[in-house]
Amino acid sequence: MDVVLPCLDEARALPWVLGRIPAGWRAVVVDNGSRDGSARIAADLGATVVAEPRRGFGAACHAGLLAADAEFVCFLDCDGSLDPAQLPRVVDPVLAGTADLVLGRRRPVSFGAWPPHARLANLVLARRLRAVTGADLHDLGPMRAARRERLLALGLGDRRSGYPLEAVLSASAAGMRIAEVPVDYRPRAGRSKVTGTVRGTRQAVRDMRRVLAAPPPTLLLITKAPQPGRSKTRLTPAFTPEQAADLAGAALADTLAALALVPAGRRLLVLDGEPGRWLPPGWEVVPQCGGGLDRRIAAAFAHAARLAPRAPALLVGSDTPQLDPAALAAPLSATERPGADAWFGPAEDGGFWALGLARPDARLAERLLHGVPMSTAETGRRVRERLAAHGLVVRELPALLDVDGPDDAARVAALAPGTRFAARLREYAPAPGPAR
Repeated sequence: MDVVLPCLDEARALPWVLGRIPAGWRAVVVDNGSRDGSARIAADLGATVVAEPRRGFGAACHAGLLAADAEFVCFLDCDGSLDPAQLPRVVDPVLAGTADLVLGRRRPVSFGAWPPHARLANLVLARRLRAVTGADLHDLGPMRAARRERLLALGLGDRRSGYPLEAVLSASAAGMRIAEVPVDYRPRAGRSKVTGTVRGTRQAVRDMRRVLAAPPPTLLLITKAPQPGRSKTRLTPAFTPEQAADLAGAALADTLAALALVPAGRRLLVLDGEPGRWLPPGWEVVPQCGGGLDRRIAAAFAHAARLAPRAPALLVGSDTPQLDPAALAAPLSATERPGADAWFGPAEDGGFWALGLARPDARLAERLLHGVPMSTAETGRRVRERLAAHGLVVRELPALLDVDGPDDAARVAALAPGTRFAARLREYAPAPGPAR
């Protein structure tokens, strides 16, 4: 178990805090520019020390998350206001599988532990959180626990006071079960950098309002229902039509699983065919319209615009089972989103694996896509030209390899050996052959 402790000038509290970390757990102290020797004290006491020069509570928390390597990660303020010995009660529901993110609900044990202005701001925020997430939350507490991979997949972008709130909102939008347990709250050692002053509290409220104001994105997955003779036909004759459809189904399952980890307000499956048992809960099925792929993609954006006109919409296909959820979540986060009009994910073959619009609009989608030849080496370039012609600010997503032919399949499986697609490919294990 790793415990991330963001630290800025906490020399007075560190010996007590680190001395009460549960036995066998690793303390990861993230020094955020301390001038009082905190980093040296932490190292002398046996903690793993990480330097994060960017000032900000979120910057320190995220640096610790990246430095952690345990399956389960806890977060804890380093100021002595919370007792590390109570961490097991926070992580236990995650270990038991009854919750995915657990927050410690602070219970003051002495007078002066929680300044009135900070407590009032927390009450207002908790009420808003309950309304947005539906979780029975009463405190945005700094003691929390979750699986490290689930937190990384959220692509959290805030690096200041909005980080704890973004984590909760994003976790809820990604379908994570959120719970809270009571923990003791005592006066901190020294003055708080946030809640210790009215000015600090106001800054935190501004950061959090920015996070709250950003609606979660709409995710669109456009695909065919896996069916022999219609799915992944370029994998034959190296594979039989049944095997090609099975591989298509595995790639689709990987993509659905990855997108399920990305925070979203809605998830729309834009489907050619009929849904089957392979479709997990939480997806709305939208039949593809007629016409070429250019018109079907444009229509998908139009549908997203009707459902959630204020939310950005991002569309992907099912040809990239190696997709990393954070590659989508991070650019769409509340702090990274401002200034972007569109997102473009280039494919190695000259096409694109992802396309997003910050303000989805039916007419804009038509102008961007109608008449663009699809599935060619020029497709990506043509879409880029239209994005530029409309004066849109485009944020680049990582370039990925589409699974088209057998050689592509082998490369993708090597890049992501733990996917369903790679496992299915290993079962069939054909000799690489040319695409038909």
